[in-house]
Amino acid sequence: MLDEPRSGRLAAWGNALLAGLVSLDDAAERIADDDAVHRVRGLPGEAAPVGLTLALGRLRAMGAVGLRVALPAPGHPLGLSGPPEFNARALDAGEAVLATGAGVGLIPEIHRAGPDGGSGPDVHVEVVWECLPVREAPPADVPSLGEAERELAEALREATEALTRLDVAGSGPVAQAALAAYRARAEAGRQVLAPGYPPRAVRVLELAQRVGALLAIARGAGGDGREHGGAVSSSEIAARTEALRPVERTARRAQVAAYNAAVEERERRG
Repeated sequence: MLDEPRSGRLAAWGNALLAGLVSLDDAAERIADDDAVHRVRGLPGEAAPVGLTLALGRLRAMGAVGLRVALPAPGHPLGLSGPPEFNARALDAGEAVLATGAGVGLIPEIHRAGPDGGSGPDVHVEVVWECLPVREAPPADVPSLGEAERELAEALREATEALTRLDVAGSGPVAQAALAAYRARAEAGRQVLAPGYPPRAVRVLELAQRVGALLAIARGAGGDGREHGGAVSSSEIAARTEALRPVERTARRAQVAAYNAAVEERERRG
């Protein structure tokens, strides 16, 4: 939850492109971010994978009027609209983007090469987006921005209270690293969303990311309860997991609401 999902970048900057607020090249550059390359496979009319610039232009020509994010988890098809094949693939990836008006969705395959077990500045990352048909139907379980903001505030309060009772101190190195990463991003004044998003969407996404930092702290490095805090027995670890489950779900719902806000606002305006 602490990291920005690639589907979020694709939807945010793709929506800015569709609204005429950024160029094709700028959108492609911001979507790729620190990754080495992004390609799209299975795009109608293309026999081989193509680059992001061409793919975004083709989606626009196909009638795409907005890009929506899905962040599904087992038992929670958040943001999906079918068919079952697409839903299953998106669930495996944990994320997807649906192109409203074009009848297709994109699911990322992430390929890493390099040291440190697939992380760090020297890792080469390539992303291949698989393009598949989707249904033009309302996405599952996506709240409004107002609902998401209220749910997040309540979830953050409840999770903090629950984790305090479970003696999750947040004093170990993993906790400190999670907090440092979040603070560094906040202090850098990074652009959380692309142009065209309402201020409330930015606020909701930032709050969801703060909740993500709390989740990272509470879980620790290996999920064994020994990195920090006092939950060391199996029953205490189970209690911690149970306390985190609803707040994680709420944070995912809020992320989807924030990333989809530009499309929702455009549709309301007609």
